[in-house]
Amino acid sequence: MTIRRLLVANRGEIARRVFRTAKEMGIFTVAVHSEGDADAPFVGDADLGVALGGTTATESYLDSEKVLAAAISVGADAIHPGYGFLSENADFAQAVINAGITWVGPPPSAIAAMGDKLEAKRTMVGAEVPTLPSLEVSESSDLGAIAQEIGFPLLVKASAGGGGKGMRVVENKANLEDAVVGAKREALNAFGNDTVYMERYLEKPRHVEFQVLADTQGEVVILGDRDCSMQRRHQKVLEEAPAPGIPDEMRAEMSERCANACRQIGYRGAGTFEFLYENGEFFFIEMNTRLQVEHPITEAITGIDIVCEQIKIAAGEPLCVTQKDIRLQGHAVECRINA
Repeated sequence: MTIRRLLVANRGEIARRVFRTAKEMGIFTVAVHSEGDADAPFVGDADLGVALGGTTATESYLDSEKVLAAAISVGADAIHPGYGFLSENADFAQAVINAGITWVGPPPSAIAAMGDKLEAKRTMVGAEVPTLPSLEVSESSDLGAIAQEIGFPLLVKASAGGGGKGMRVVENKANLEDAVVGAKREALNAFGNDTVYMERYLEKPRHVEFQVLADTQGEVVILGDRDCSMQRRHQKVLEEAPAPGIPDEMRAEMSERCANACRQIGYRGAGTFEFLYENGEFFFIEMNTRLQVEHPITEAITGIDIVCEQIKIAAGEPLCVTQKDIRLQGHAVECRINA
């Protein structure tokens, strides 16, 4: 299968990034935009721009029906979601596939499974990927008993959460009930889902993630790791690749476990396994079933164009490299500007 006309369901930097590689591959590019973005640079980068209407993200980039209608109207044969917006929306991915358009991303089933942190952790346990002890909180749960089993300090987390929303650190039993109520309320407001769970809390962990690529032939390649420990309000500020100070044998073991997990869930495309690392141990946090903001630093040390591989995988082509071909050369740092 050949992808000839690619619509990017996103805006700004990531849209420009995907357009750059698509043009190098000889693919016709299509941008979608809100009213306020009509003259934005990313629209000018594309071969064709389509107005979605609306002034807010909800009225434009998050309106899956508008985006899909735009793709159909211009004869796009593929959609790349970038990151954010609809990139991890399993229903949108399935709608794209149902419309006969190629989805440049993992199967909807994988997006759905990894989108729920509790379900993702259960999957990782089955794949023998290390996880932190955790238990779901239900209406009938004995909070004290759960806390005692996990131990203080612990973390109350939203199952559908991200970016620190629906998260509370609890030091003792006296603050437990308030933390659960607050986390559930915040999770419901942010994600429409108030399911929370308790998890063992690590005091001073590092945040280390592994970049994966998986094709439709069942091959999986790990493109090294990144350290994302420097954060502000649970949002990454600085990332390094490769992660410094990780023993080679530990890096190799974790890479193999991530690859096995990909095979077990039938993963396809680019993805990232995120871990907490403390005292020589890794613990799975979540899997991002999309391109990461920090993907360029992995490209810098591997020489692999991850967007190009995403597009080729979506077209049914095999990976251009095997694991033994991957050589990490040099060191790269990405700094995010917060304004």
